[in-house]
Amino acid sequence: MRVTTLLVASTWMTAGAVHANLVCAQGTALATTIPAATAATSTTQQTPSDIIQSAAQRTVNEMQSNRDAYRKDPSKVRPLVDKYLLPHFDTEYAARLVLGQYWRTANPEQRKRFIDAFYHSLLRNYSSALVELTPDRLKVFPTTVDPSADHATVRTEVTGYNADRIAMNYSMHKTPEGWKVYDVNVEGISYIKSYREDFGAQIQQLGLDSLIAHLEEGEKPADISKTTDVKW
Repeated sequence: MRVTTLLVASTWMTAGAVHANLVCAQGTALATTIPAATAATSTTQQTPSDIIQSAAQRTVNEMQSNRDAYRKDPSKVRPLVDKYLLPHFDTEYAARLVLGQYWRTANPEQRKRFIDAFYHSLLRNYSSALVELTPDRLKVFPTTVDPSADHATVRTEVTGYNADRIAMNYSMHKTPEGWKVYDVNVEGISYIKSYREDFGAQIQQLGLDSLIAHLEEGEKPADISKTTDVKW
């Protein structure tokens, strides 16, 4: 389940810094069907469900056109993430939630370094999983949102390689630029809560700069506590 949560982040959080949306179980694909008229609608007019489905479709469709090239060089996925997913992920808000109390004490340079380092770490380590996204593995359920609401949850269901169905829900909030994702919940596990617990242990022992340095060196976020001998 932990791997699932990490790869959810690798789609939406890679799209943002803390996502990728992040995003899916290893090799899980996102939705691919959305009416052309909806896809053309501006982000500020789209419903939360439309945004999830449209971003997923566009990412997968472009990979489908030259999947062999992406498999040979998974780093080519990064521009797709930046183009299609990043605009729909609130990177700073997610980073603030992941760091919790440590965000308040971090200086502006540390905040920026953390966002950038987490983003690139996830991209570096999970791009190969994103390459395997296919068109038929995510069902996005319609979401009814009150016009006055500023938060929404988009329910989706992912079909894994073994045909298991995995509940994956996207937490979104309304911003001046439209609805954006800030958390992904897989089978009841929030990636924000999960990373906050993991990172909090290391920050307590060695400090925020140490965490950032490990991320900048390319370590998988889930492995950092092991390499620093954090005691649980």
